[in-house]
Amino acid sequence: MSKKNSNVNLKIYLRNSKDFSNIYSNFKNKFKSYKKKSFVIAVSGGPDSLGLVALSKMYNFENKISFKYVLVNHNIRKNSSSEAKKVEKLLRRQNIKLDIINNYKLISKNIQGEARNARYKLLTEYCRKKNIKNLVTAHNLEDQVETFFIRLSRGSGLTGLSSMNEVTKIEKSINLYRPLLDVKKISLKKISANVFGNYINDPSNKNTKYLRTRVRHLQKYLNKSGISYDQILKSINNLASSKKVLDEHFKKIYLNTTKKFKNEIKIDLIRFNDLNNELKIRLINNSIKDLKRNYYNPRSNKVINLINKITKRDFKSSTLGGCIFSKKTDHISLKKEKI
Repeated sequence: MSKKNSNVNLKIYLRNSKDFSNIYSNFKNKFKSYKKKSFVIAVSGGPDSLGLVALSKMYNFENKISFKYVLVNHNIRKNSSSEAKKVEKLLRRQNIKLDIINNYKLISKNIQGEARNARYKLLTEYCRKKNIKNLVTAHNLEDQVETFFIRLSRGSGLTGLSSMNEVTKIEKSINLYRPLLDVKKISLKKISANVFGNYINDPSNKNTKYLRTRVRHLQKYLNKSGISYDQILKSINNLASSKKVLDEHFKKIYLNTTKKFKNEIKIDLIRFNDLNNELKIRLINNSIKDLKRNYYNPRSNKVINLINKITKRDFKSSTLGGCIFSKKTDHISLKKEKI
């Protein structure tokens, strides 16, 4: 299909579909507010990411913005390489070039978590290679609610239960954008089916050994009970508003409680002991991110276990998030774990 024909087809769909028109209008306003000229679009081949591809392609027709499309093939399932090629073919029909990155790191434990970490690592490396500082993912409304329930099941505090940020940083130099957080998955499925005619169904999304899959299955029971994801999202956003207030308070506490050196962070022990558990968790997480540049926080139960260890007199050292924590006379020392 020529560039002209793909442009015409998308415009026809935009004109004839009220749902797509409304979603695209919101998408366009968000991208204008980002005020960036180049982006990397993370593609998986599922309906969410292909919906994002269609929206970004439409935006590209109307604006002088550069989009690079990239898919990370984890090589975990035997069909993953052939599926990646199918996605490449789907995009090529719309005159979209897809770059495929193969992950050759063996993933055998905590498959979804390790695959996610590897994906972001490879995507950020791709961004640096292309000298593009803006990465876009297709996280949507259902992802928000599912993440809320997962974190709730793990005993997360206010920070974990708050909504995902639309704009955040993976590293100092890479911005992460999630423009579809208020868009429902069913709308993205419709866009993908109409624009590309097909999308990839990942069988792991139906595998109940994964917590996210089990949480996903709760939706139909919640709907039957009169509890909609829209209602839950309102509560998540209310928590996010409370978190903003706490964030301002925490910034001052963090600056007064920690000292950062080239390869070490020192946490004032007396001030740390005076904090409540929520602030201690945030301080530990923030220290790890400051030192290691990790995108995701360690699980809350692991952070709480570390805090409990630190309070004991015989505590000497422990590892968490790729860092070694050791207790000195008047401070907690935080250094990178040697691999």
